[in-house]
Amino acid sequence: MTHTIASVVIPAAGKGTRLLPATKATPKELLNIYDRPALQFAIDEAIDLGVQRIVIVIHPDKSGIRQYLTPDRAFIDDLNASGKTRLGAALANIEVPGHIEVVFAEQPQPLGLGHAVLCAAELTLPGPFAVLLPDDLILGTPCLSEMADYYTGGHMIAAMEVPQEETSSYGIFSVTQASIGRSLLVSGMVEKPNPDEAPSRLAAVGRYILDPRIFETLRDVPKGAGGEIQLTDAIARDAEDIALHAFRFSGTRFDCGCHDGLLDAAIARKHQVRGGRNGIAAKGISALSIGGKVTVSGADTAGIYHAR
Repeated sequence: MTHTIASVVIPAAGKGTRLLPATKATPKELLNIYDRPALQFAIDEAIDLGVQRIVIVIHPDKSGIRQYLTPDRAFIDDLNASGKTRLGAALANIEVPGHIEVVFAEQPQPLGLGHAVLCAAELTLPGPFAVLLPDDLILGTPCLSEMADYYTGGHMIAAMEVPQEETSSYGIFSVTQASIGRSLLVSGMVEKPNPDEAPSRLAAVGRYILDPRIFETLRDVPKGAGGEIQLTDAIARDAEDIALHAFRFSGTRFDCGCHDGLLDAAIARKHQVRGGRNGIAAKGISALSIGGKVTVSGADTAGIYHAR
């Protein structure tokens, strides 16, 4: 059964405290990953999915995001007139196509990812919708489009294996069957469990395709970890009576909410651009991030960048 994903929600209201002091003045979503802001990667992925509406959840103070997404033809014309046509083209290329609507919802207080999604409830179009966290950069095949090809209903979340000691930093899936293919039916998930209590090492990453019933669940679910409304808790409750799938995406994820992750992503993106592939890593190059350092190695089987 094919489902049309008409809306994508991009939560962008966070303060970016892990990236201070830059984020004191600049939204973390507008920090460059080599040649373009993190937000632009998210926008491009939403466009690739073929949505009709992009809902961006922002804090009232983050007006820079609105400004970034507002077309500026006068600036483009000035660049072109002064002979800076390459820059003019780069600026023109970030504009969202006219057939896609960009709308904003505000989240005045940091009450959790679940609350951010709930702030977008009245703005999403009917049917299942996607959620895309711009902090989680995934290079390679656009993750949401890949997920949509496998989506058959219920909730689906991007997933990757993490070391046991890192399970306390993620939502971890309860796995009840052997993994067959990319899409894995799971029984539930636990938000940031202690490593010795984690039900698996399969962790949730910031891409979701959700049934709209999640909004009703979010309105009812109690506050969870950190006193916030956790999207993970709502998904786990829904998993009691609708399907929940973990999806093993083929790209490579970078945590761009921290300094090391931002640097690793920039280096990987640099190789991507220099390799002449705008959205796919250069063939034979693998960037391995170990302890904050990046080494580059050539391997015929390494078609994407791997961060550890």
